[in-house]
Amino acid sequence: MNIIEIKNLHKTYTESEIPVHAVNGIDLSFEQGEFTAIVGPSGSGKTTFLNMLGGLDKPTSGEVYIDGVNVGGLSSKQVIDFMLKNIGFVFQAYNLIPVLTAKENVEFIMQLQKRNKKEREERAIEMLKAVGLGERINSRPSKLSGGQQQRVAVARALASKPKFILADEPTANLDSASTTNLLDIMQELNQKENITFIFSTHDQRVVDKARRIITIDDGKIKSDVKV
Repeated sequence: MNIIEIKNLHKTYTESEIPVHAVNGIDLSFEQGEFTAIVGPSGSGKTTFLNMLGGLDKPTSGEVYIDGVNVGGLSSKQVIDFMLKNIGFVFQAYNLIPVLTAKENVEFIMQLQKRNKKEREERAIEMLKAVGLGERINSRPSKLSGGQQQRVAVARALASKPKFILADEPTANLDSASTTNLLDIMQELNQKENITFIFSTHDQRVVDKARRIITIDDGKIKSDVKV
């Protein structure tokens, strides 16, 4: 079953004299439970594509359907509400709130969803245990390693029970051991809970774990291989 349908997607930037076609006519679909890596050189359009997929950027033309909903047809407020309920994000920068503990950082997304305090706390602890940080729930980001902070970010992304996770270069700032650990956790969550993961990455270790590899260059799909 396809949870994402992308139809003739374009993104053109016109700030300079020569228009830049960052995404140039992409047609794709994703099924529930995929573990997909989107690869390509810098400037190929990977991040722009991911941002449109997540509602962070509007297409110049074309459509993104998530569970049958045309995201481009939503108002700004509707997009925010839709993202909160359906999409989890993991970025290269961990984007944790420094003054909050790991548990409070994970709870934050659920506060925006207006979930009750008991549910937020239970879910945050459950997710931090799932990513191997059950002993660090009260630690602030400054007391955590880079790998641990990224695992908090993954727990936060999962806490809202999204339909899928978008991960933009999530291992870029991690050492080899932290990368392996994080990918193992993501793969386990993908397999056990059927959570869809879509990565934008340069990291061969991520590519090696993926079951589908989509190559983008010059804003176009160059290859789409299931492994």
